[in-house]
Amino acid sequence: MTLSRREGVDIRPTLLRVLTDLYVQASAHSADEERQFVELTSRLIDEVDDATRAAVRARLAIYPSTPAIILERLGLRRADATQPATAAAPIPMPAQSARAPTDVELRMAASLSMRPNDAAEISDMFFAASTSERAQILHNLQDTPLKAAARIPAARAARAIHILEMAAFAEDIDNFAFELGEALILPSRIAAQVVNDPGGEPLACAMRALDVSGAAFQRILMFLNPEAGSSVNYVYRLSRLYDRLSERSALVMLAAWRGSTMAVARAKYRSSLYDDEHHRVRATPTQTRPVVQPGSAPAIRNRKS
Repeated sequence: MTLSRREGVDIRPTLLRVLTDLYVQASAHSADEERQFVELTSRLIDEVDDATRAAVRARLAIYPSTPAIILERLGLRRADATQPATAAAPIPMPAQSARAPTDVELRMAASLSMRPNDAAEISDMFFAASTSERAQILHNLQDTPLKAAARIPAARAARAIHILEMAAFAEDIDNFAFELGEALILPSRIAAQVVNDPGGEPLACAMRALDVSGAAFQRILMFLNPEAGSSVNYVYRLSRLYDRLSERSALVMLAAWRGSTMAVARAKYRSSLYDDEHHRVRATPTQTRPVVQPGSAPAIRNRKS
């Protein structure tokens, strides 16, 4: 409302982002909620800039309840396990518009790079999700147009797998997390979060990104954390997930983890506002020094007893 009153400010990009953020916060929607979202979003998608459209696509690409009409308008398609993965369809142009696709739209159709803020949102969403929701997110990442991280070189991955297995056998979680961060180029904070996650799905993504065999992954599960590894359900559930987890899904999640660290760094080292220093200065009481005029001071006399 405030932005709309300012002359020359386009509130449509902000409105579309807010609508999308609110919609993906709920796991399910009523028919009226979905209809309202489709009506509002359909009118805004073709009227916003490329950066906003890319951010919305990134959010809705991994959301399982995105309406089919919106998926089609964004050039996405719903994940189907019975069909092989294909390249993302080109972004459809509005019927009333005869303009040719821009270079940005063509690049988005091939591979959609994640901005740091979007990567941070995907990473946070994944870590905060339940077991079933994480499985669905990873399944949807298979067909998303988001750009995946590059494969880890085979020689580097083989050396890392050997070190990781030895650390798991020794129950050395700290060295395991350190080597995982070095191999996947992750900061220590993210690597520790992946290794110590109680659900185990982030660890499965990391191991798939390194192309660890299924047998080696099971050994790591059983020895790295004996308390969790002694649970048959824990090992069996993650083993099934690992067998179905594609390399592309793992590499897209790896790209999100890497990008999220850039968002944190930008927030930490942001440029100061012009009045930051003014608000940071502590208020101190004004000290006044009495002014003594010449000749006004009382004379000091030395008295001899």
